[in-house]
Amino acid sequence: MPKLVIWAWYNFIMAFSLGDIARQFRSAFKGKAEGSVLGIDIGASSAKIVQLRASRGTAVLETYGEIALGPYGAVAIGKAVKLPPEKIAEALIDLMREANVTAREGGLSIPFSASLVSVLDLPKVDEDALKRIIPIEARKYIPIPVSEVTLDWFVIPPDSDEKSAFDQVEEPSPLRAKGQEVLLVAIHNDVLKNYQTVATTAGLNINFYEIEIFSATRSSMGHGIAPVLVVDLGAATTKMYIVEKGVVRLTHLVTSGGQHMTETLARSLSWEFEKAERVKRERGLVESSAYGADENERIKEALLSTLTRVFSEIDRVLLSYGQRYNKNVSHVLLTGGGASLPGLAEHAKQSLHADIEIADPFARTEAPAFLLDVLKQIGPGFAVSVGLALRKLKQR
Repeated sequence: MPKLVIWAWYNFIMAFSLGDIARQFRSAFKGKAEGSVLGIDIGASSAKIVQLRASRGTAVLETYGEIALGPYGAVAIGKAVKLPPEKIAEALIDLMREANVTAREGGLSIPFSASLVSVLDLPKVDEDALKRIIPIEARKYIPIPVSEVTLDWFVIPPDSDEKSAFDQVEEPSPLRAKGQEVLLVAIHNDVLKNYQTVATTAGLNINFYEIEIFSATRSSMGHGIAPVLVVDLGAATTKMYIVEKGVVRLTHLVTSGGQHMTETLARSLSWEFEKAERVKRERGLVESSAYGADENERIKEALLSTLTRVFSEIDRVLLSYGQRYNKNVSHVLLTGGGASLPGLAEHAKQSLHADIEIADPFARTEAPAFLLDVLKQIGPGFAVSVGLALRKLKQR
């Protein structure tokens, strides 16, 4: 069996059952799984799971865990890997066992890269006409036959006449005023079939599948109406999407992520990938006394070579949104595993022309006090899994 690695952060490369934290955690939440729900996020380099239950109107965190997928594909921890459904199911089974997961119902995320999310400008027509128009319009955006995908859409409510502090002076295009915007979502049927195989093989009763964008925003954003740019720093890619009044209005994908930072760092200092990954997670952009001044600077430069491109794309998305919708984004919300990089927030504040916030999805749950610092540190990486579990709780 591949090496099992579950981390709360890289320092905790142990299954929870092997440490003092685990024993305290489990003793705090003894009980049956009745009423408990799962949120399962299968990423490019790891899988994460969160188990919640409702108590007096509060989402209570029962357990959580993360497992590296690399070893299941014979690659290093931290590297993105494409696994067949049976291997992913094997990893989930190991994760659920070691994290003491007792529930079997919940939601599972669909990667943004395996889906299409787009905003369509359509004429104002009734619902029946819209049902006929959308599959035709979708052909312009989907490079495969529409019959091979599952489509869903949502009519975006029109802006009210009232202006907010984030609106620019210019008036919107008169062409847009005559039509309506529709959020189009498409997922390839083969993708859904593979995830259904994962769930069945792992013995899970998946009640719904959700594109990771919507899960992350549910767990990490407040109820404000101002536009927010959510930046999901993953292992293989960085996803960006602007959310306004709960609606995803713009999406953007950058083919750079945490793995690229590690690879650049490994090349720069002639390290093995595993060592570079550990150093990146432990110290990130923060200087360490364990290294000399020259080495500290080279580590920082290597990591920033990837981040600089990401920051440049963020600025481009902010500009594009402002030009298209005549509005300014209120702040940038950093989420995903890469958002836990030490020193990232401080550097982002210096590099970007926007306020910066780090996602804290576990703040929406109730957990033992001794775990709060750890949960805040690792929280960005669990935004999707927490969001999935919260959706399931609301459905009950």
